[in-house]
Amino acid sequence: MIADLQQAVAHYAHALDELNVPELEAVLTEDTAWTFMMPGQGVLGPVAGRAAVLDFIRDGHTAQTGRVRHHLGNVVVTTTDAATAEVRAYLLQTRNTGESIQMIASGLYTFSLRWSDGRWRIAELALTLDNAL
Repeated sequence: MIADLQQAVAHYAHALDELNVPELEAVLTEDTAWTFMMPGQGVLGPVAGRAAVLDFIRDGHTAQTGRVRHHLGNVVVTTTDAATAEVRAYLLQTRNTGESIQMIASGLYTFSLRWSDGRWRIAELALTLDNAL
């Protein structure tokens, strides 16, 4: 089960970076909610519902320059039962412009996952950034 939860989080990161909408739809619950905490800027969100989250992601991809990657590390399952789980992971976000590679953000993800339709899906995502973007 732990490997399946880690895979769900990894699928999220890969799908996010590639703007793979079908995979993002598959890894998010219909009622997913995302919240972001940024130093000096307070709380953004929640962005509620899969359709709103996908629009939020599309807008983010449109605004970004270079190739952005979400590197997740120290992925740990903190609680779990047969239907729900919590996973925490550190974020290191980079941008490759072709001329340079920059670290643009670091932080802590907390994912609340739910077993749904035969797979683990992200029901809630909270990202606490260490720096303001």
